Amino acid sequence: MHSLSSTYFAKAKTLIPGGVNSPVRAFKSVGGNPIFIQSAKGAYLNDVDGNQYIDLIGSWGPMLFGQAHPVIENAVREALSDGFSFGAPSLKEVLIAEKIVSMVPSIEKVRLVNSGTEATMAAIRLARAYTKRDKIIKFEGCYHGHGDSFLIAAGSGVATLGTPDSPGVTESTAKDTLTAVFNDLESLRHLFEANRNTVAAVIVEPIVGNMGLVIPAAGYLEGIRSLCNDYGALLIFDEVMTGFRQSASGYQGICGINPDLTTLGKIIGGGLPVGAYGGRAEIMDMIAPSGPVYQAGTLSGNPLATTAGLAILNLITNDLAVYDRLEEKGKIIADGIRKQVNQLGKNYTVNQLGSMITLFFTERPVNNFNDAKTSDLSLFAQYFQGMLRRGVYLPPSQFESWFISDAIQDEEINQILLASEETLTEMFS
Repeated sequence: MHSLSSTYFAKAKTLIPGGVNSPVRAFKSVGGNPIFIQSAKGAYLNDVDGNQYIDLIGSWGPMLFGQAHPVIENAVREALSDGFSFGAPSLKEVLIAEKIVSMVPSIEKVRLVNSGTEATMAAIRLARAYTKRDKIIKFEGCYHGHGDSFLIAAGSGVATLGTPDSPGVTESTAKDTLTAVFNDLESLRHLFEANRNTVAAVIVEPIVGNMGLVIPAAGYLEGIRSLCNDYGALLIFDEVMTGFRQSASGYQGICGINPDLTTLGKIIGGGLPVGAYGGRAEIMDMIAPSGPVYQAGTLSGNPLATTAGLAILNLITNDLAVYDRLEEKGKIIADGIRKQVNQLGKNYTVNQLGSMITLFFTERPVNNFNDAKTSDLSLFAQYFQGMLRRGVYLPPSQFESWFISDAIQDEEINQILLASEETLTEMFS
């Protein structure tokens, strides 16, 4: 069927690699052509063909209070009159830094950048400089942006050196990245033992959103902290996704663990491009111009992004009950879908924590990437398309978390559950 979205996508493919500026948007894993969005407000996305969808992407995490929240919108409109970018210090940079430091106990100093990828790349460089070690440990299925050090596949065993997971990543870069299994402390301990005195840092999403939502087992993050202490490595929490989504102090505020460094993004920009990394002052003071570790950015601390970020962080601290509301909404949706699949004689896994949810089309509990990969991707594609036809926009990948915003109310929850019930019945009847 002809549509403006398909017309725009056809044109985009002649100008942009794959027709998109971030791969998951291309709908390759779910089939069909991507939907081009015209506008968004509150709980809804509106496409160029006049269709409306309940938004369960939330721009991949930033929209905690929904799309185009009036407080954030008004703050940005006011800031526009002062200019778009200065390339010089501005007060808003100081104010948002002060706000972040006040909200996250482990962060004593923070450096603003332009994306989550920039934040994680800089944090790794800083950790290597501080420890005077070269290797890092990441976890299979965790995503930390597209920096070379992170695009590494696991080897055949937990002590195997990584191999490049993308052309253009060199073997010499890959050899310094080791890959462990999430929720498996023994795999991490094995890597530390096999690489004594060479591991600079462990970087982990404290709850994982990039293999679908995967929740750490009881005591697991504490175990990572302990192993880092024992082997002299820094612990980096990648809270680009979870920072200020699960609590006003990030997931670390829930689990009570202080990492040495934290990376942030998404919510701290209120929807505008931003990233940050922060941690103990003695580590952060190694960054230029205070120290020798170089990192810079023309648009870092952009006045519009810091304005939007400060506005959403103020919304959070003025309404901490938002997290209780989101947990209740998330639980209603997750429990409803779990009941639906059970009534159809299936036992698919539904993981949910706060405002993050994933329905995995596998009957195996999903605690790591190997578990997630047992999902039936063709079933997810059917489910995605069925939900889209019924006006619910899910992330177009089995391996991405759904994001609920506070703008979603009872009406939208009922529509989501009705769409899910009709889609599942259509799939399995």
